[in-house]
Amino acid sequence: MTAQLGGTISPADGLTLTRVGYGAMQLAGPHVFGPPKDRDRAVSVLRAAVDAGITHIDTADFYGPVVVNEIIKEALHPYPEDLHIVTKVGARRGADGSWIMSRHPEDLKAQVHDNLRHLGVEALDVVNLRLGDVDTPNEDSLAEQFGALVELRERGLIRHLGLSSVSAAQLDEALAIAPVVTVQNLYNLADRQDGTLVERTAAENIAFVPYFPLGGFTPLQSETLSKVAARLEASPQQVALAWLLRRSPNIALIPGTSSPEHLRENIAAASLTLPDEAVAELDGIVG
Repeated sequence: MTAQLGGTISPADGLTLTRVGYGAMQLAGPHVFGPPKDRDRAVSVLRAAVDAGITHIDTADFYGPVVVNEIIKEALHPYPEDLHIVTKVGARRGADGSWIMSRHPEDLKAQVHDNLRHLGVEALDVVNLRLGDVDTPNEDSLAEQFGALVELRERGLIRHLGLSSVSAAQLDEALAIAPVVTVQNLYNLADRQDGTLVERTAAENIAFVPYFPLGGFTPLQSETLSKVAARLEASPQQVALAWLLRRSPNIALIPGTSSPEHLRENIAAASLTLPDEAVAELDGIVG
């Protein structure tokens, strides 16, 4: 694996991911709804990501909806053998673009089949079960929902299982049912409420994939971050990504962009070395 991507991590259950991946959410239209303004540009960004050595693409059939998975298929199918497409289930979109949580076991199974069809594959590499709100996991039991995905895994339609927006207790419950290879929760330089879960997943050989690594719909803003970036002659976004890579060896990043220039910038973040004094300054940032 290329050094510029920061190497790889190998979570439990035999999955290997590049530590710098690509989040495809921004390939949809505004507010992750409808088609992109420039579909050809979206296709070219995906191909550039794979050409650069990225083997970890994050998506969901409710991005668009459907639009992003269809663009991924157009750009990359037939998929390279080492490419891992990670998707999520647990939500649908309303006709007005609203986000509708949909976690009934039978609908979760239907969502898996939607992903299979729109991506053009016979089995999904990883399916994350999305549970809590974007920034607030709940403590509801996941046994019935996770069990539905385990059933599809046993049928060969899913290779690996993950969780998204979950609590430590929910991870305990899931692990008692089946192996978990990824946890995808909100975590970045300014929002570190899941620090303990980062450390736990590292100890248990589970990949921790922070969504919104650059702040999401509200980009990270910090005077300290800007000052550190200026000294290092890097962008604040690169510094924020480099901080996450240094934070824990099990962290895998999925920054998203529809811009080839930003894609190159994100990839280059893996080669950015943060001096200890810079890390100390960044560690002092609180959201």
